[in-house]
Amino acid sequence: MISNYNHLKAGLSAPICLTWELTYACNLSCTHCLSSSGRRDPRELNTTEAKAVIDQFVKMDVFYINIGGGEPTIRSDFKELVSYALSRGVGVKFSTNGSRIDQEMAQWISKESYLDVQVSLDGANASTNDEIRGQGSFQTSIAALEVLQRAEANSVKVSTVVTKKSISQLDDLYALCKHYNAQLRLTRLRPSGRGALSWTQLKLDQCEQEYLFRWLSSHNDVLTGDSFFHLSPLGDPLNGLNMCGAGRVVCLIDPVGDVYACPFVIHDSFKAGNLRDTSLMEIWKHSKIFEDLRKEIDPKSCSTCEAVNSCHGGCMATKFFNGFSFDDPDPECVFDRGSTVLSRVFTSVTPDLSRSRPIYIRPNKPSKNFIAKS
Repeated sequence: MISNYNHLKAGLSAPICLTWELTYACNLSCTHCLSSSGRRDPRELNTTEAKAVIDQFVKMDVFYINIGGGEPTIRSDFKELVSYALSRGVGVKFSTNGSRIDQEMAQWISKESYLDVQVSLDGANASTNDEIRGQGSFQTSIAALEVLQRAEANSVKVSTVVTKKSISQLDDLYALCKHYNAQLRLTRLRPSGRGALSWTQLKLDQCEQEYLFRWLSSHNDVLTGDSFFHLSPLGDPLNGLNMCGAGRVVCLIDPVGDVYACPFVIHDSFKAGNLRDTSLMEIWKHSKIFEDLRKEIDPKSCSTCEAVNSCHGGCMATKFFNGFSFDDPDPECVFDRGSTVLSRVFTSVTPDLSRSRPIYIRPNKPSKNFIAKS
């Protein structure tokens, strides 16, 4: 793992995982939404501009992108943009709450090569999921999984943010995915956006983190990306990147074309440029924030810990939103090294709200189900 880290830390010639938030418009108002989505930004890239961005992906040999939001299928040109990317040889995975996965879209997904769909579920039952994602959202996601199964789509994933509410339901979520011929993908809760308001209530405690590590270690087919490398000191490294990829192998493009080094930190401190002004290649190769992140960041407060070469100091985003410096330990350090810093920097019961996108909250209405009857 160390040799892999040494190879990747200086950055690659192009991101291997690029997240593109097509819109901040969303028909839900999830309590943990890191971008505080709900309202469309009127400045978002239009269809022509978005296709020009895809052309830049091709020029850089970006072979795979994650499309999200907000709810990306709300854009009227969603299928047009995805089809354009696929026609240019760029693979796509898009994340959705499932509300617009009808039979026609499910058939389209099943027939396209290099197109994956990731349906969000934050609990194995309506009670758990809907408390986080809104009334009716569980039923909507299940309906989407059912219509995708009928269409024989074989590239379906279920995305779950692991919280105190869902940690006891991992076995049930895993079984649910198997039932719908889907693959489970777990991600870490970050204290950003509306997630800043719910983080202290939803984050895992030490025992729950240890349980999660054991569970993931025994379920090698569950995807995690780079979500849980802070757990690596507990044993053998988990599957996944097992390092912070920000500015090294991953980045994010927001709806207005701003490029950020970390997919979880939509903040000026991590903004590297805008695609309306500068090419993605120029930003990726020469942006100061990217250059800085590709340098070794020594977590000084972890220097005496023998596990520092396993976790590399933990998640930069989780540190940032909690008001930590980058050389502090991860707030959820498995050896509890972050608790002392938390007590020092916390001035309220929530992380630093000023570092998130403006918190947008509206009453969650029942999720409209667009699934056509078979």
